[in-house]
Amino acid sequence: MTQAISLNPFNGERIAEYPYDSALALEAAVAQGSTAFKHWRKVDINQRASRLIQLAAELRDAGEEIARTIALEMGKPVRQARAEVEKSASLCEWYAKNGPAMLAPESTLVDSGVAHIHYRPSGMILAVMPWNFPVWQILRGAVPAMLAGNTFLLKPAPNVMGTTYLVKQAALRAGFPAGVFGVINVDTPAVAELIADSRVTAVTVTGSVRAGAAIAELAGKSVKKCVLELGGSDPFIVLNDASLDDAVAAAVAGRYQNTGQVCAAAKRMIVEEGVLEDFTAKFVAATQALVMGNPLDDATYIGPMARFDLRDELHQQVQDTLAQGATLLLGGEKIAGKGNFYAPTVLGNVTPAMTAFRQELFGPVAAITVARDASHAVELANDSDFGLSATIYTANLELAKEMTEELETGGVFINGYSASDPRVAFGGVKKSGYGRELSHFGLREFCNVQTVWTDRK
Repeated sequence: MTQAISLNPFNGERIAEYPYDSALALEAAVAQGSTAFKHWRKVDINQRASRLIQLAAELRDAGEEIARTIALEMGKPVRQARAEVEKSASLCEWYAKNGPAMLAPESTLVDSGVAHIHYRPSGMILAVMPWNFPVWQILRGAVPAMLAGNTFLLKPAPNVMGTTYLVKQAALRAGFPAGVFGVINVDTPAVAELIADSRVTAVTVTGSVRAGAAIAELAGKSVKKCVLELGGSDPFIVLNDASLDDAVAAAVAGRYQNTGQVCAAAKRMIVEEGVLEDFTAKFVAATQALVMGNPLDDATYIGPMARFDLRDELHQQVQDTLAQGATLLLGGEKIAGKGNFYAPTVLGNVTPAMTAFRQELFGPVAAITVARDASHAVELANDSDFGLSATIYTANLELAKEMTEELETGGVFINGYSASDPRVAFGGVKKSGYGRELSHFGLREFCNVQTVWTDRK
């Protein structure tokens, strides 16, 4: 294949074709990003921050066009797409307001002299990004990197090229110099060559475990820093004393937003046995009430899955789990027709040996597992290769805090489902990856933390 093809998952129709960059075009993009870094790093940080303020305005001005393109390209319900654009604009404003202080030099007295810690930009960052949040995912990496003085070279998912180019145009209108936010359209072998290129100084990846491991290996061979945000199979723990209505509402939103195509999302419902029956009944009823349909319709909550191959993979995971002894409580089928729809599905009696427990379910499928008590719930939660985030619903906050000490995840949400926010660090452990995005951690990930020691005797 010599081009990226965008298909409308609602009806299977071809939206656009984007030819891969030629070798000359790719070289020009890399050279432009490398050259731009030499100038961009010297721009006053407050001027860089002002470009972020303008980018927020540009995103909002183009918000409806961007949201509609997201809905057409990957099937996200348009109301959720609008929220993604607004969240991305808010991200720009938050970093513009708070980022400069986070990058200010820090000084400390030592036995002899004074040491200063400086956060220097490291260079051109290569980003390999997915399709499920085609604006937020891009900008939560690009915004802090560019504010720190780096340039950002983006390789987006091939099915959301239209959305990506709209973001790039917004960045140019906001006053970012050419090459500070670059976009390339290339295949996998070209990514390997880019990682080896000395002008690329670090790599950030969001995607599957397989893709992340392959890129991390290449980055390691070139001795380059790599930040990985990979898969997740987040536990959603409900204890006997939880407010069931609140827990169910959060579980449904946490599982089925973006048609279930979220890394940090409630996937394994681990429910204490005393409320298992009530929780399950309420959860199934709430899931059944979700509106599935055209993503351009404001009433739609569940859209088509973004890729036809991933729907087939998800259905096979459901079938395997049922064959292993789980109970089908709702859904479990591909919806007939041209659209790439999968019925919102709930699986009951899921045990740790089953596919739905062991593998990530990247689509509108929830698995319910019973726990004897809080300790057993933590044991079940940790029985996973993934460690992105976890949720605990309970009225006993002290117990919840004790449980967080044992949970093997990058984030824990008590009485609230998983979310990302610029104010707090985001990332995982185990096969969910390493490194952090957002907050000051994400801002400094691609900085050279330089120590300057003066008058050392």
